[in-house]
Amino acid sequence: MSLARAIKRRARIALPPVVFLSITGYFAWNATQGDRGLVAYAQRKQLEAQVLADKAAAQTERDAWETRVKGLRARHLNPDTLDERARAMLNLAQPDEVIVKLSPQEKLF
Repeated sequence: MSLARAIKRRARIALPPVVFLSITGYFAWNATQGDRGLVAYAQRKQLEAQVLADKAAAQTERDAWETRVKGLRARHLNPDTLDERARAMLNLAQPDEVIVKLSPQEKLF
């Protein structure tokens, strides 16, 4: 019987540190790997940087289109832009113009 008592006594002594270490390990794992942990934070920061880069690219493209559309408005009609669009859509050129054909790799736009 003294062996069983010794085991119970040692288990009773070891139980609180084991429970404390288990709880500490659980919170430490969640602090790094959980939904709101350090790894998820780094992933959110990376996603935020990507979204901001996409937003800047979209804003640049929008500004370019806005400039082109502004040249075609009735009040501010830009003759060069109108001529360019008409020639591109109708595939026409003046008789005195020189046409240089480019391969698909050499296209400017």
